[in-house]
Amino acid sequence: IGLNLALKLLDLAAQLALYVVFYSPIQMAADLLVVGWGSTWGAITGAVRRIRTSGRKVASIHLTHLYPLPANLGDVLRSFERVLVPELNLGQLVRILRAEYLVDAEPLSKMRGQPFTAGEIQHAIGERLVALEGGRS
Repeated sequence: IGLNLALKLLDLAAQLALYVVFYSPIQMAADLLVVGWGSTWGAITGAVRRIRTSGRKVASIHLTHLYPLPANLGDVLRSFERVLVPELNLGQLVRILRAEYLVDAEPLSKMRGQPFTAGEIQHAIGERLVALEGGRS
């Protein structure tokens, strides 16, 4: 791409706000971050609310732009012990996050022509939280 376009995209990335929803008064209280974009928003939000209601620590963010990605996304991703990315594809966003930010983001892929349910994502979150808690004991 041309230099002018590249500079404009860098400027846009710096201006993008990262919409972060943490279901905790203390932002970084969670060890697990669920990253979504597009049509996964509702299912992720429902799952995270259910998990939080049960007293467990999980956070979520929903990206509204994939290019350019928000400038502070790398710092946000690295501040969590685990990152889960539910996607209705083969995991393209996970690949981008791994390549761009060198984080061990975990895919949760579904390709059956149906959207995720909150229960499916809640189950996946629960499994990862159990693994995190088991590693600490």
